[in-house]
Amino acid sequence: MDVDYPPQAEDFRRRVRAFLSEQLPAGWAGMGALPEKEREQFREQWRRTLAEHQMLAVSWPKEYGGAGLSLVEQVVLAEEFALAGAPQGSENDTFGIGMLGNTLIHLGTEEQKQRYLPKILSGEQRWCQGYSEPDAGSDLAGIRTSAVLDGGEWVINGQKTWTSAGHLADHIFVLARTNPDAPKHRGITFLLVPMDQPGVEVRPIRNMAGYSLFNEVFLTDARTGAGEVVGAVDDGWRTAMALLGFERGVTATTDAIRFRAELDRLFALARERGVTSDARIRDRLAWCHSRVEVMRFRGLQALTRSLSGQPPGPESAISKIIWSEYAQAYTELAMEILGAEALAPTGQATGGLLQMPEAGTENSPLSWVETFLAARAGTIYAGSSQVQRNIIGEVLLGLPKEPRLDSGPFRELTRKRG
Repeated sequence: MDVDYPPQAEDFRRRVRAFLSEQLPAGWAGMGALPEKEREQFREQWRRTLAEHQMLAVSWPKEYGGAGLSLVEQVVLAEEFALAGAPQGSENDTFGIGMLGNTLIHLGTEEQKQRYLPKILSGEQRWCQGYSEPDAGSDLAGIRTSAVLDGGEWVINGQKTWTSAGHLADHIFVLARTNPDAPKHRGITFLLVPMDQPGVEVRPIRNMAGYSLFNEVFLTDARTGAGEVVGAVDDGWRTAMALLGFERGVTATTDAIRFRAELDRLFALARERGVTSDARIRDRLAWCHSRVEVMRFRGLQALTRSLSGQPPGPESAISKIIWSEYAQAYTELAMEILGAEALAPTGQATGGLLQMPEAGTENSPLSWVETFLAARAGTIYAGSSQVQRNIIGEVLLGLPKEPRLDSGPFRELTRKRG
């Protein structure tokens, strides 16, 4: 098996390394090494630098603000940034570039691409995701947020929850029910909605680690244009699943790099605590190493599929299960190594990131405890492990589907509560 990148990709790798050498501060050790008060200021300035040098979405077409390169170069860029400990953008870029932007390129109209993609790259627009609801999380098709056409606008009413970075966003892509008489996986429309309007309210939610990274979003007669639909009216489920494919698979090629850096921290923690001679600990560390290698090769497989023109599909459910359950396993091992120190942790914090500390964060008990707490949600967001296993069984293996409430009582409940 040949896992080498083509010569043009290695040429681009040298360009990226030169860019990082020129643009990063002297003695750069990662975001985590900066004083906490300087991190956000640096992140804002660094994102502007990335936009100016076309280093945010290098595989996007040039006419939409990208660099017009291939997905291989996009992966190379992610690899080099991860190795250098340099951020690739803001929290909202995960949604604007990685999810919505890629979805618009595949499914958006030409007018939508021309209007939204350059603004997403420039940072003029910051996006968040309006999918989950209080009674529709894993069962996403059970949404009750409604949208009704009123002249030339959609009028939207409902509530979204677990909206990551919603407090920083000015736009939200929303799944709304537009046909309550249709089976629940139909009659849903994917809408692009401005948040700077009276009908949108954002309320923060505090997580276990003590940070407010996600939010509730209340939509009360919120409005958006009749043409702000990605895909077709009442066919938003298809668009939503395409976007979830990007969400679950967008990091497949770089998960191994990020988790390898964390595994190196875990190895260092084991050495510092003098437990490397414990056969049981060594066995679990070896398992962690093998899991990261599985991620690496699955990432190469995902890249091969993408290069053949196939967008992320149901196979991304496998990668989602692997990394999310691994994140819980390796942080549980860290808690065992820390022992009683995990009960009253000290040292540098992570900064409240969803999955793991930024490069340069000291190997402190507090950073490990916060990473452990954040990892608990990994098997829930972006689709729970139970849902991923259903996808694998039903779609990839062809096993019988579970019974669904696609008619009758569900439709009546939707009418009453929608």
